[in-house]
Amino acid sequence: MRLSDAALGRATLARQLLLGREDVAVPEAVRRVGALQAQEPASPYLALWNRVAGFDPADLDHALASGEVVRATLMRITLHAVHRDDWAPFHRAMTHPLRASRLNDRRFAPARLTPTEADGVRDALLAFCAEPRTQDEILGELERLLGADRAPAAWFALRTLAPLHHVPTGPPWSFSPRARRYRAGAATAADDPPPGDDPAVVHLLRRYLAAFGPASEADFARFTMLRRPFTRPAVAALRDELVVVEGPDGRELLDLPDAPRPDPATPAPPRLLGMWESVVLAHEDRNRVVADAHRPHVVRRNGDTLPTVLVDGRVAGVWRATEDGVDVAAFEPLDRAAWSALEAEAHGLRAFLADREPTVYRRYRRWWDAVPAADVRRVAG
Repeated sequence: MRLSDAALGRATLARQLLLGREDVAVPEAVRRVGALQAQEPASPYLALWNRVAGFDPADLDHALASGEVVRATLMRITLHAVHRDDWAPFHRAMTHPLRASRLNDRRFAPARLTPTEADGVRDALLAFCAEPRTQDEILGELERLLGADRAPAAWFALRTLAPLHHVPTGPPWSFSPRARRYRAGAATAADDPPPGDDPAVVHLLRRYLAAFGPASEADFARFTMLRRPFTRPAVAALRDELVVVEGPDGRELLDLPDAPRPDPATPAPPRLLGMWESVVLAHEDRNRVVADAHRPHVVRRNGDTLPTVLVDGRVAGVWRATEDGVDVAAFEPLDRAAWSALEAEAHGLRAFLADREPTVYRRYRRWWDAVPAADVRRVAG
C-alpha cells in the first residue's frame, strides 16, 4: 500500500488530535500526542488549545504542578512536556545524545571533570534536588562541591543530562526563563546505554509511531537525534508487531497495525499552531505537513520554529498576536471559506490569550517583516 503525502498528513493529524478537538483530559491528551514542544512556556498551552475541546489552561497548570505532566530536556536536546509515565523511559532512551551533546562540548571543559567524575557530581546534585531547588541554589551547591570557577561549566552539562524536572514557578504559563526551579526525577543509569540493548528506545519508538506515524527509521532518528546503532535494533525489536506501508516516493514506512490512517479526503479544520509545534518537527520528510518551499520560512536558520497556520492539513502561513489582534500572513492565496474559518479560530485564540499573555511570542516578532507572504490580514481585532 502506497500512501500519498495527503494520506500521511491525515494519519499524523488524527493521532495529534488535529482533525477535531476532542473531549479528553489534559494528561491523557499529552500521552496520546507523545510529546509537546516546550521550549517556549506558552507552547504546550497553545498545543492543547488546538487539540482539546473546551481546554482550560488551569488544567495544564494543575497537571504540571502535580507531576502528571513533566517538563524536561528530552528529544533533540530540547524541552518537552510529556506524560509522567513516559518521562523515565524517554529520558533513559535519550541518555546517549543528552550526555554526548554536553560532555563533548567545549563549554563543559572548564569543569575539568571526566565523565566518571561528572556522574559522581550528578548523583550528588540529584540528592540535593530531592526537593525543588532554584538555579541559584544549585549553583551554590556546585560551588561548594567544585569551586566557583568550575561550577558554571558543570551546571551547563548537568542541567541537560541529569534527570531533572522543571518545577513550575508561576504565571502566565507555569514557567519563566528568569526564575527556574528543578527537582530530581526518576533515577536512570548514568552510563551510556549499549547500542541495541535498551528497551527504553523500543518504548520511545512505539510511542513515536503511535503519535506521529506512519514514519521511517530516518524520521524517528530526526525526532530523537538518536543514531543508527540505537534506532536500528529498536526497529528490529518491533518489526514483528509493525506493519509496513510505502511513502509517496516508495520508501518503507513503519506503523502500528491499529493506528488510525483516515481517508486523505477527510476534512482538516484550520488551526493556529504555536512555536516549535511538534507536528512540524517530527519527521525527516515533512512534506506531509509543510511543503519544501515553505519550510525555510517556518523553521528559521537559528532553529526558531514560527507559529504556523494550518489550512486543509498543511502549513499555509504564519501568525502573530499583537496588542490590536491576530494577524495571518499566508504563503499562498486562500479562498473565502478558509479566511472565514481562520477568523473564527483567531477570535477564539485571542479570547484564550486574553487572561494570560495577549501578545504571546512578542519577543520573536522580528521575523514578521521578512515573511514572503502572498496575503497578510488582521483576522481578529
